[in-house]
Amino acid sequence: MCRFMVYKGKDEILLSELILSPSHSILTQSFDSRLRLDRRRPHNGDGFGIGYYTSPILGPEPCVFTSTIPAWNCINLSRIASKTTSSLIFAHVRATTEGNLSDSNCHPFLYKSLMFMHNGGIGCWKQIKRRLAMSLNEQWFTLVQGSTDSEWAFALFLDCLDRAGYHPDKVLEKGGFGHTILRKAILKTIERINTFIKEVVGEDGTGSEDSRSLLNFAVTDGDNVVCTRYVSSKTDEAASLFFSSGTSWQESKSGLREGDATTTEPGQKDYVMERRDKGSNIVLVASEPLTFERDNWVTVPTNSTLTIYKQTVMIHPIIDEFYSNDPAHARSAGFAQAKGQTITGRDKRVLSQPVTATASGDATPHGNESEMLNEAVRRMRQ
Repeated sequence: MCRFMVYKGKDEILLSELILSPSHSILTQSFDSRLRLDRRRPHNGDGFGIGYYTSPILGPEPCVFTSTIPAWNCINLSRIASKTTSSLIFAHVRATTEGNLSDSNCHPFLYKSLMFMHNGGIGCWKQIKRRLAMSLNEQWFTLVQGSTDSEWAFALFLDCLDRAGYHPDKVLEKGGFGHTILRKAILKTIERINTFIKEVVGEDGTGSEDSRSLLNFAVTDGDNVVCTRYVSSKTDEAASLFFSSGTSWQESKSGLREGDATTTEPGQKDYVMERRDKGSNIVLVASEPLTFERDNWVTVPTNSTLTIYKQTVMIHPIIDEFYSNDPAHARSAGFAQAKGQTITGRDKRVLSQPVTATASGDATPHGNESEMLNEAVRRMRQ
């Protein structure tokens, strides 16, 4: 499955400081995703995309560069990233589940000042695609150029924004649509997807296809960012999502600890998020941590939204039929693992271990939790 990354900073940063230089950058994750669990398709090599906002004098629309070339093999990505700065960046490396290999299927997707990307998949997609498409206003229906469930989800988001009285064509003042409006629209998007699936499989979910969706979305209007970590299940864990915030994003000066090993490529460096005071100048959101310093990263809870407003991070639960207000509510990692996704354990650390498929199609981890954690640490330090 895919990996994505969001940068929101008070100041601009060179794209290469996020995309190329860190030893576990989003580019590195395209060919060496240490926490990836999908042994069948171990690479995120089905194209990539970067989107970033430029100087206001050039207009509110972001610049988006996509390619079907694997990120690790694209010389133009290195050229652009080493000479481009921005204070709001989206990056995505793709492992296709729906849609063929084409530029139109690469994330992030763009409309006016809005950018959108997705990690996961929509349940019963082939069965609900027509329902979703026919529910859209003609403008958003005709906007879709590719064949991915992710781009249709973006069209649905635009339709939800439009129906709420905030037309995406609106010329925005400074501050964008506002984080509350974006969050309500993304929640409505999830609600409508769940409704379409129920129409196909029924309230009890006994249809022939797996009705569970993994909906890790990220959307921005150029000022505000809203991300979701969501699974349409009461018993399953969602795909991983992390955030890190601090005052500066710096090359690590401490180097490797004694006994650590590294596979850092020439020109790559270990980075760390520094926090010199209680304020936050930088927020990073990622499917997989960009540094090996686990204290830098916080796990976003399953079935919740993460909102970035002026470098302030807010977490809200997504309260629907799949929500539980019990903090001890147990969820299985099997579904996310079977889809090749990173998962986290009860201690909020990333787990990476061999899995086997059960009769239900889910995956079951080998060994106990301690062994799994040791394996995760070993892989991260290789």
